Amino acid sequence: MRFRLVKKNLLVLLGVSFVVWTLLVSTRVLSVPENGTGDVGNQAYQDTRLSETVKFDFSGSLSELTQSVYNANYKQHVLNVKQFPGEPQLVLVVQIHNRPEYLQLLIKSLEKAADVSSFLLIFSHDYFSAEVNAIVQGITFCKVLQIYFPFSTQLYPTEFPGQDPRDCPRDISKDSALKTGCLNAEHPDSYGHYREASITQTKHHWWWKLHFVWERVQAIQGYNGFVIFLEEDNYVLPDFFHFYKSMVEFRRNTCPDCDLLALGNHNDFTGFPTLSNKVLTTGWMSTKHNIGMAISRELYYKMMGCSKEFCTYDDYNWDWTLQHLSGACISKPIKVLVAQGSRVLHTGDCGLHQKQNCRPEWALQKVEEALGKAKDGLFPPSLVLTASEAAQHKDHMKNGGWGDVRDHVLCNNYAKRL
Repeated sequence: MRFRLVKKNLLVLLGVSFVVWTLLVSTRVLSVPENGTGDVGNQAYQDTRLSETVKFDFSGSLSELTQSVYNANYKQHVLNVKQFPGEPQLVLVVQIHNRPEYLQLLIKSLEKAADVSSFLLIFSHDYFSAEVNAIVQGITFCKVLQIYFPFSTQLYPTEFPGQDPRDCPRDISKDSALKTGCLNAEHPDSYGHYREASITQTKHHWWWKLHFVWERVQAIQGYNGFVIFLEEDNYVLPDFFHFYKSMVEFRRNTCPDCDLLALGNHNDFTGFPTLSNKVLTTGWMSTKHNIGMAISRELYYKMMGCSKEFCTYDDYNWDWTLQHLSGACISKPIKVLVAQGSRVLHTGDCGLHQKQNCRPEWALQKVEEALGKAKDGLFPPSLVLTASEAAQHKDHMKNGGWGDVRDHVLCNNYAKRL
């Protein structure tokens, strides 16, 4: 009996590897330039790629939707490029799911940001709908690119990376799982729980997005600045770009070993005018510095060097996983330059664990209260360092939810060139 179970699990793993390989080959074929170089200097090639927007039929079949996702990731059509020619002065990447009210609030804040016409906004979708697409494609104030997570559970509702009906129930014991022969019986997480596709998707999307933006997006291949990562339930202050430029200059002159900029924090806006021009340096922590993160290409390469550790660490949260890597796999703990007066507000009252009783109208009230407190402290002429704390490795108790070997294999393959 034991031999049959081992044989079955070996066949399952081989099958998973084949499925993952097939999915990744499909994605790479549609996202690698024809000349194999990624050279944006080939103007004729670039013009061909940017010539038209991929049309999505959101009411069509899953196979048609999947093909549209692949085509869009390959063509990489940039909206508003004729109205705003030239290289972007700032690249922002927004990870979005399906919270259109919060997304609209974020876009309104970006429209009010100073010098927004020089931005390139990249929206990374893991949920595909006509409503969300229309919101993003309605932006007229800067260049916009949409990319689409090709391993979304929406595209694979009854098979990995979605929830396969043959998967083990979350709370079944391992002994019972082995007896029933469910697909992933051998691979519960550190706390004995089995995989939930809806829980694993955010970490998958974040890691795929990080790689795709830095390696595959043609529009930023010559870009040397930081890329700022936001989420759909964020709201940026009007002096967001001004403060970013001040932080870049401050880092150059005062903290060249700072790996990352945090333009946001999770504090309230009480006392903002006093804190508006204040920054500090410290070690990166998930609970404090995961909002408005500005990542350089250099730090990206360090993170990708730890792809195996990121993809196998048993925590479904990308930010807690990154904190684990800082000072462990990444030998020198990640040092961050932090805005004490946050330029990014978190508006969401709904998310991964809170899906009911969402009140987006409260988000607008929260924004208005924050802006009222912040208005007298915007656009500071210079920055002042108030504290410099040692960057140390601060490990934590892993949260689990990431024990399935199929997630490890898929995650690890995002960064591989096939």
